Amino acid sequence: MNEVQIIGTGSYAPLNIMTNHELSKIVDTSDEWIVSMTGIKQRHISTGENTSDLATKAANEALVDANIKAEDIDLIIVASTSPDQFVPATACIVQGNIGAVNAMAFDISAACTGFIFALNIAMQFLKTGQRKRALIIGADVLSKIVDWTDRNTCILFGDGAGAAVLEAGSVRGIISVNSASEGQKGKFLTCPTVDVKNTYTKGNENFKATISMDGKEIFKFAVKTIASSISRILNENNYTLDDIKYVVCHQANFRIIEFVVRKLKADKDKFFVNLDKYGNTSAASIAIAMDEMNKENLLTAGDKIILVGFGGGLTYGASLIEWTMNK
Repeated sequence: MNEVQIIGTGSYAPLNIMTNHELSKIVDTSDEWIVSMTGIKQRHISTGENTSDLATKAANEALVDANIKAEDIDLIIVASTSPDQFVPATACIVQGNIGAVNAMAFDISAACTGFIFALNIAMQFLKTGQRKRALIIGADVLSKIVDWTDRNTCILFGDGAGAAVLEAGSVRGIISVNSASEGQKGKFLTCPTVDVKNTYTKGNENFKATISMDGKEIFKFAVKTIASSISRILNENNYTLDDIKYVVCHQANFRIIEFVVRKLKADKDKFFVNLDKYGNTSAASIAIAMDEMNKENLLTAGDKIILVGFGGGLTYGASLIEWTMNK
């Protein structure tokens, strides 16, 4: 069986920034309230770019960072809650955009845990030798599925994309991945697609294809599963938090991260946070954070990090990674 390592990262967010002050002109809220409840100060909002556009730009950055050509990629997985369309898959659109003519490409839907799921899937292809290099992307334009009249949800989300290139070989970078789902709790975070409307039914006149969330239930689920996922992956691999340079949580709400830190009795400085600048970018958030750490030279070869997420489905998971890149 091959080992798998990350050899490049990339990210992109729309240039248009919406501050909390600007958002307060749309719904009844304030900068002080949003920051105190979530830690978010601003978010990037598309002015026309779709999910594949963001994903393509993040992908190109990752290819440059990995110092390889698009033709060297033989697997592309895009994790997204907000694809451009039903067909073709966003991954296929990205494939065409970057010229990855040798790649198999498909999408997955695991909401905010999508990047972890994509990492897990790609790792299996690479470890078994079916593929040699994979491009995994978390990308979302959540602004097109947000209810901008609902102040409980519209304050949270932003648009963005993050990518990583994985390579099979003898160097062990991805030590372990675990992921899980709890479908019985799916009702707590939903976003419908298209109403059933055909020759036999007129459909639901109140149908809305926007995000709906039970914030209290999601908060409890997030704290529980992030803490348990971190503990599990450490225990399974005989590590402690003292061995970990950084924990990169899904960037949803700073209060969730604070609760997890207290629950684990951990050092808060180990938990990388950038949600103040991006908000919750769903499948993109972990990948954007990892790329930001890479760009800021926060990681050196040998450092161990944990990526951990939760999201709609409900889904959750974590990955233990040894960083193998040196800038």
